[in-house]
Amino acid sequence: MNPIKITDTTFRDGHQSLMATRLRIEDMEPIAAAMGSIGFHSIEVWGGATFDTTTRFLAEDPWERLRTFKRLIPETPLMMLLRGQSLVGYRNYADDVVEAFVQRASEAGIDVFRVFDALNDERNLQTSARAIKKAGKHLQATICYSVTEEGKLGGPIYNLDYFVERARKFVALGADSLCVKDMAGLLAPYDAYELFTALKRAIDVPLQLHTHYTSGMASMTCIKAIEAGVDVVDASLAPLALRTAQPAVEPLVTTFRGTDRDPGFDLDKLIEMGDYLESVLPKYREYLASSRTAVIDPKVMSHQIPGGMASNLTSQLREAGALDRLEEVLKEIPRTRKELGYPPLVTPMSQMVGTQAVMNVLFGRYEMVGEEIKDYLYGLYGRPPAPPDEDVVSKVLEGYKNGQTSISQRPGDLLEPELEGAKDAVKQISTDLDDVLIYALYPITGMRFLRIKHGLDPVPDEMKPPSAGAEAGTTEGTVGLPQRLEGPPPPKSSKTRAFNVFIGDEVYHVEVDPVRAARAGAPTENVTRAGTQGGAQSDSTIEAPMPGIVVRYDVEVGQQVEAGDTVVVLEAMKMENSLPSPMAGSVKALSCSPGTTVAKGEVLAIIVP
Repeated sequence: MNPIKITDTTFRDGHQSLMATRLRIEDMEPIAAAMGSIGFHSIEVWGGATFDTTTRFLAEDPWERLRTFKRLIPETPLMMLLRGQSLVGYRNYADDVVEAFVQRASEAGIDVFRVFDALNDERNLQTSARAIKKAGKHLQATICYSVTEEGKLGGPIYNLDYFVERARKFVALGADSLCVKDMAGLLAPYDAYELFTALKRAIDVPLQLHTHYTSGMASMTCIKAIEAGVDVVDASLAPLALRTAQPAVEPLVTTFRGTDRDPGFDLDKLIEMGDYLESVLPKYREYLASSRTAVIDPKVMSHQIPGGMASNLTSQLREAGALDRLEEVLKEIPRTRKELGYPPLVTPMSQMVGTQAVMNVLFGRYEMVGEEIKDYLYGLYGRPPAPPDEDVVSKVLEGYKNGQTSISQRPGDLLEPELEGAKDAVKQISTDLDDVLIYALYPITGMRFLRIKHGLDPVPDEMKPPSAGAEAGTTEGTVGLPQRLEGPPPPKSSKTRAFNVFIGDEVYHVEVDPVRAARAGAPTENVTRAGTQGGAQSDSTIEAPMPGIVVRYDVEVGQQVEAGDTVVVLEAMKMENSLPSPMAGSVKALSCSPGTTVAKGEVLAIIVP
């Protein structure tokens, strides 16, 4: 007997892939202990996007979530997904932050660290691997599976030799096991058989397969990998499986029942836990809703977008009021990825490539470039699998703060220690290392969360759990009828737009003008755009090109600027974007405070000649 081992992903990647990581701890607690009794090889409960989502959207402490899982699941090993030098964030962090984070996570309950680098650059795994081994925990080194245009194993980059060579380098870091991470479900069944057969011959640590159902191949891929001798596969309970998540565990259990790979799980218990999830998931219908009838997406073989990236991309385009341009973005992503050197589409590279593709569609190709893309092409994320397009590199790095020539050393060697600075930044709020690390990872959204956690700010309505009324489909907790304004109507702004509203056979003409709450220091006078006629002063506004958070202003009121000088940095789609002055002149007003959440089109600054 050689039973196949299974890692359950319900509590992490299942809901990250299908519902933008919005499942709250209170809806996982009731079945946590039962999950621990099934006999899973490990249960993935943390890492990936959960750390960011809990602090950014749920007002929930990620460290307490982990401790809760450890209390309820004391026996089965708990696993997290760690992005190497990027930890659970979107850039490389200094070695001292990496070491402190790994140590704290191991103390809070993580037994298995699944560690990957978005570029499969082993140099970006060195510090986290060393810290994991020092903590006495299981190091699972992870290769990100990817393909190029041919869509199959092979080609000039992602061929068998590439993966075997990567595996040997990763195991040399001291790995206790090796995982192949197939983020977008691109690993075809017979390619899986060939790949795992070769890996079994090349290395002598246990092998694990993580794949997604997006293309429809995942269950078949698991079977062929198991036939090739893979030791562990990932799966999720049925309600949070399939589509862009993992294969469902229940069919795998049934498939191998009575064979020498039978995992021996209690199918009735699995079904019972699935029934519980079915009862709570309606609360999250806004994240689960999909316009697609098909369970699979055959287009993934072209755009190659992982599940978590797909759900985030849709959400971000909706917030930007550009959901109708999704198909254009999907066509742009492969082109952008090729120009950037074919990075595997896994966080943070998936987010970076996806966001840049969105910007290329909305604002013109590389007319707006996130700071992270500039850092990547300079070499601060590591070694791309293939050389990036020289023309794109030249355009993106023109005027870049660090220079125009890419570096070749380990990116972490260039980073100064960050932990003491983070401690100093939050010392008036907390001295707890958990809180310090939250800020170190996310200075803007992390600080906002810490102020909420420690009672300095109220929990925003959008962070509160869905109401019972929302779950039942009633009108409780929903927005009421519009209220008529007293007194004379306010003047229409330049943002006023006319719409035809169809109700049955009747058509109503309405005009809509966005209402913005006044902020301290915001200009109250009417702003005339550059080139406007009528004798008014030709001021020029800098507006938010998409919803986001103001990170910082690089100028002060009264300061002289040249056209193209960075005025404000906006975090949008989890990437930092430098917004330049459209003209030479003087800064008349800075309309928001750092940390402010702004809507698309909101005025951020005013420049006058």
